Amino acid sequence: MSIGLLGFQTTVAAPVTLAGIGVHSGTPVTLSFLPADAGHGVVFNRIHADGEVTELRAVSSQVGNTDLCTVLGFSPAQSVATIEHVMAAIYALGIDNVLIEVDNAEMPIMDGSSAAFIEAIEQVGIMNLGVKRRYIRVIKPVRIEAGASWAEFRPYDGTRFEVEIDFDSPLIGRQSWQGDLTASTFKRELSRARTFGFMRDVERLWAAGYALGSSLENSVVISDDDTVINMEGLRYPDEFVRHKALDAVGDLALAGAQFIGAYRSYRGGHKLNANALRALLEDRDAYEVVEAPARSQQARAREFVAVSVPGFAPWFA
Repeated sequence: MSIGLLGFQTTVAAPVTLAGIGVHSGTPVTLSFLPADAGHGVVFNRIHADGEVTELRAVSSQVGNTDLCTVLGFSPAQSVATIEHVMAAIYALGIDNVLIEVDNAEMPIMDGSSAAFIEAIEQVGIMNLGVKRRYIRVIKPVRIEAGASWAEFRPYDGTRFEVEIDFDSPLIGRQSWQGDLTASTFKRELSRARTFGFMRDVERLWAAGYALGSSLENSVVISDDDTVINMEGLRYPDEFVRHKALDAVGDLALAGAQFIGAYRSYRGGHKLNANALRALLEDRDAYEVVEAPARSQQARAREFVAVSVPGFAPWFA
């Protein structure tokens, strides 16, 4: 991205389309990224077989189920699922406005990571819309706990993720990833990390109607003897925590704006990410809306100025 883009709203420069299968449904799905005007935000249009359209804004208030993936909408017929890998790519590339058309109930899983979405968007490029971007800046800590798991937002001069996992599996164990989020960091360190699962859970998931499209082409599969079944092995030595960090980026993209602060989690997942974001946005003393100066990529986060924006609450829309 060029230096000027970070301070201004952006969109994709031209339409681009991908096709794949849904990891849970196992059915074909086509997804298109379409340019949108400044202030449009990220919107999913689910195109039904009869031509009807369900419009869903990619904001925290529209998050329904978070059991195995992140779902926008509150009923199967009026929702889109598994949006986290798409949202992570959009957020990391700094795209504020885009219309995403999809012809099924979930996103295509592609190879189980965000890499295909990054590549598709970079093929057409990113367009500067010339309207200043507003950010959510964390100004006091917000923390939630759920059993042994916890997540928190803290003030920070930049956008940082610190994600730690702890699995009762000798292959995974305790792993952590931390870093300041930029487009280059995301592409290099997180974008290719794939979703993963255990063979021992497969029959239970199939019986519940999930993971019908899961395969070694789109998932890292761990055998009963704690080895990776995939012939090519892992893409990163700690691919498991990197994928959890990728998921966290996608889930927090539902703030409705880029955020300035640090997000930390331990033994997290989609539900914890969603609840932590909700806790932040519900505490109006915990954040402020700021606007970037024109030289924003060269400016430190503390130079951003707070703005009074009556009614600015895209996450509630």
